[in-house]
Amino acid sequence: MDTPNTSTVSYGAEPGLRFALLLDGRGGCRQLDMAQARAWRPEDGVIWLHFERDHAAATEWVCRESGLDTFVSEALLAEESRPRVEPVDEGLLIILRGVCATAPDEAQGKPTDIDLVPLHLWVDSKRVVSLRDSGHYITALRDIRLALEKCKGPHRTGDLLALIGDKLVRDLEPVLDGMDEEVDELDEMIFHGDASAVRERLKLLRRRSVQLRRYLAPQRDALSRIEHDDAPWLLERDKLRMREVIDKLMRFIEYLDAIRDRTGILHDDLSTVISERIARNSNRLAALAALLLPPSVVAGLFGMNVGGIPGVNDTWAFIVIVAFVTITSVATLWGLRRIGWL
Repeated sequence: MDTPNTSTVSYGAEPGLRFALLLDGRGGCRQLDMAQARAWRPEDGVIWLHFERDHAAATEWVCRESGLDTFVSEALLAEESRPRVEPVDEGLLIILRGVCATAPDEAQGKPTDIDLVPLHLWVDSKRVVSLRDSGHYITALRDIRLALEKCKGPHRTGDLLALIGDKLVRDLEPVLDGMDEEVDELDEMIFHGDASAVRERLKLLRRRSVQLRRYLAPQRDALSRIEHDDAPWLLERDKLRMREVIDKLMRFIEYLDAIRDRTGILHDDLSTVISERIARNSNRLAALAALLLPPSVVAGLFGMNVGGIPGVNDTWAFIVIVAFVTITSVATLWGLRRIGWL
């Protein structure tokens, strides 16, 4: 094959293949089409192939042309996406999770949706094969590809793997920062906002924190297995970089636990606020009923259609009744204020 040289990398030029890059060992790369990728040999250098996992062309290549073990091929194409690492011969089968966003050429004004999506990898001394679903766009891989275009990218497969792990964990930080800001906002809204809206947002935020932790904890274990693997293409500096990535991921998991605990505390605070509002409204209704009780009793007694009602023929009787009701109401109002209901 020709000596690699740096060129602008087109993205998704062929069905199922997002890009194929031949690393030059100096931080740069050369783009390959599918025919050139099929003609690649280990002596040509390190190749990085990135496919759409659910595309028929990718399935065909992985199963029939990649030369990978059947177990590896099935795992790369499987729907199961829990983070894990499996050593196979001198390579590693790796499943990780990365931050997904809408691709720039597919956004067209639609809101960006951030989530953790699976990234399936096969890595050995001369080849990196990565797969993600067609509806996903992993920003970490884009950044590495752009770095290779500028001759500032990885030189070897171990270097590339450590950089992928670093970028995947790095992209978690803005997600967690956004969740933390939302918790602060909800903390302010509890006493002044709509309780039903706050409760719904708290529920969604807590559910999301639990879901994120469900994948980040096994991802930490998976990266730890990479750090302790004895593959010859993993140099000591690659493992040191991976150790830093694991430490950062552990801090993020602790940060996520703190967010989950804060949402639990806010939920308890919201329940207390709602209970206090209900009690206060109940007191007001009870006070109103107590104030209306004397007039209601008097009106009921004197409104009966029976004989013997006093004051029927007396012109001063109405004034006496109004005075009695007024005095009784004022006394009731004073009593309610005395016991703190008003």
